[in-house]
Amino acid sequence: MQDTILSVDRLTVRFDASPPLLQRLLTGAGRRAVHAVEEVDFEIGRGSTFALVGESGCGKSTIARTIAGIQPPTTGAVSFMGVDISGFRTRHAALPYRRNLQMIFQDPYASLNPRWRVGRIVAEPILTHKLMTSGAALTERIAELLSVVGLSPADARKFPHQFSGGQRQRISIARALASNPAFIVCDEPTSALDVSVQAQILNLMKKLQRELGLTYLLISHNLAVVAHMADRMGVMYLGRLVEQGDAGQILERPLHPYTRLLLDTVPDPRAPNRSRARLSGEVPSPLAPPSGCAFHPRCPLANERCSREPPQPIRVGAAWVSCHAVEEGRLPSPTRENDQRPARTGDAA
Repeated sequence: MQDTILSVDRLTVRFDASPPLLQRLLTGAGRRAVHAVEEVDFEIGRGSTFALVGESGCGKSTIARTIAGIQPPTTGAVSFMGVDISGFRTRHAALPYRRNLQMIFQDPYASLNPRWRVGRIVAEPILTHKLMTSGAALTERIAELLSVVGLSPADARKFPHQFSGGQRQRISIARALASNPAFIVCDEPTSALDVSVQAQILNLMKKLQRELGLTYLLISHNLAVVAHMADRMGVMYLGRLVEQGDAGQILERPLHPYTRLLLDTVPDPRAPNRSRARLSGEVPSPLAPPSGCAFHPRCPLANERCSREPPQPIRVGAAWVSCHAVEEGRLPSPTRENDQRPARTGDAA
């Protein structure tokens, strides 16, 4: 049985969006909160890749930042290597676990300090966690890390602005690997890159995972990337997980109506003229999420129960889905025309 390296239990993150106290006293307005993440549960096995997908603003990056210790949770727990890291209140207490948990950020242009040379950027986790001191050994380690990600050891003397976007993301990967982590949070690591460069970075990540036994949490809105990288996946809508399980099953036979509509938006070079269902309406505001199922205002299968009763997850095959239509057997079978798995990154080439 695969060991669980990370477990997220009923994670909830809310942001205070209330007017200032004086304004509330004068107007009688109450407090308001942005419901960014609501009672999310999932586990990640050691050496695997778990992907979180969904529209922009659904809470994917908030979960990533909470796991990485950047954003504290409102309620719930994040257990990493058997320890609840969400309960740490000091940097000193969290430091031993952060060595094993690193993050690759979305924008390589913003995540690297423009005033530092590449060598210092890559060395920062090593020095922070006191894995070695400055000297010949550190210089050799920096050269090794740059070589592992496909760069030259001579690049350690350059500044970030001297590199392309793909090369900068390789520097970010080298920095993430510097502390020999067991787990890496990848927050849309290829979304700012050209398609050809995306394939290079993704192939590099898979190669490193095989060689170093890494575990990934992959945040992405690109389902082709998820098809290429993920073993398991979760689909998020308005801060909630609506479907999760084996990535192959979900991509080939999606159950939740939102997952089906999300997959239907993916261009397919094998069927360019296929008919596609369209998502109607707008995403509700996280300041005032709908009652019942959060997707019911846009769902073509919603009924009265959907508007008043939040669905509970039920198991179907190797997946879990939160949907009254699935529970009641009201979900129509997908047509053969629309039953298409996203092409993996690089398939079209």
